[in-house]
Amino acid sequence: MDQLVNQVLRDRYHIQSLLGRQTGRRTFLAKDLQTGSSVVIKLLLFSPDFNWDDLKLFEREVEVLQSLDHPAIPKYIDRFEVETELGKGFALVQTYIEARSLQNWVESGRTFSEAEIKAIAKQLLGILDYLHSRQPPVVHRDIKPSNILLGDRTGHSPGQIYLIDFGSVQTVVHSGTRTVVGTYGYMPPEQFGGRTVPASDLYALGTTLIYLVTGQHPDELPQREMRILFEDRVNLSPNLVDWLKWLTEPSLDLRLKSAKQALEALEKSNLRESSLAIAKKPVGSKVKLTSTREILEILIPPRGFHLGLIPIIGFAIAWNSFLVMWYGAAFSMWSSGGWFAALFAIAHLGVGLYFIWNILFTLFGQIRLRITP
Repeated sequence: MDQLVNQVLRDRYHIQSLLGRQTGRRTFLAKDLQTGSSVVIKLLLFSPDFNWDDLKLFEREVEVLQSLDHPAIPKYIDRFEVETELGKGFALVQTYIEARSLQNWVESGRTFSEAEIKAIAKQLLGILDYLHSRQPPVVHRDIKPSNILLGDRTGHSPGQIYLIDFGSVQTVVHSGTRTVVGTYGYMPPEQFGGRTVPASDLYALGTTLIYLVTGQHPDELPQREMRILFEDRVNLSPNLVDWLKWLTEPSLDLRLKSAKQALEALEKSNLRESSLAIAKKPVGSKVKLTSTREILEILIPPRGFHLGLIPIIGFAIAWNSFLVMWYGAAFSMWSSGGWFAALFAIAHLGVGLYFIWNILFTLFGQIRLRITP
């Protein structure tokens, strides 16, 4: 039991139990003696291992929570300075949500159907769309199973989803920070370098959903070229597997860009086609385009006969007819010592053959361009 359990802070908040502990920080369940409701209190204490970056993140969490108003996000209640037997510090009070984390559900043996995965994904995308649409946009930066709460099943719904713990939150206003936060396995590659954008939360969402369908943390799964290999461990439709791969693309250029785009792709019947960020070919074009998540192939058919070929064909006939006569006399010139003239004739015959090849390729040749990952 923590030393602060059963103490009353600010003559109002009666601490009942310890919910979590990190270096220099503690999270408690408490009762608000004024309202009678349960609340969550986060304490940041000036201990020997205190880090000023922790204070910056704490202040930012307070600032962001004060500005948010969403039913699936804890509401800000209070903040104040504290002085305890463990030292001085700051306290943040927010509403308590009575629900279990996704990590707790999985560890207790619960499994999720494909329909439930999609329902959970849609709820989370709705929350992220709200955060990312703020001015400035709010990026959570630590989406993972332990920071997502899920209520009990109701009817055909897997339960109500809640997003908690904004201790790593970042806004565009603070985008200059190089503080690296997050949880290994759920963080996208760019976050290790201190760079975070809304699409970074989408990657973390994807890895969280992969955890739900595999029961394994993403860092325990095999990888190839930084891509998580999970498809052989799940029984999901190819479309949903492809969508999860798209969410967890290690490259920002290849990843879904926004929660709206991700939700639109999830709701479409053919996600593979919807995932192609490639312009459609013009109407009437004979170019053949084959594109999937694994390959892009462009086939350009023969151009065929056109008026521009007429002078080329005429020149090729005249040139090669002239050189055939040279070529016929070349061997006699070679035997009589005229080797220079013979080599001259043979070299220029190559030019004539090039014209013939160019004409034949224009009439019958095709170009195939294939691009793979």
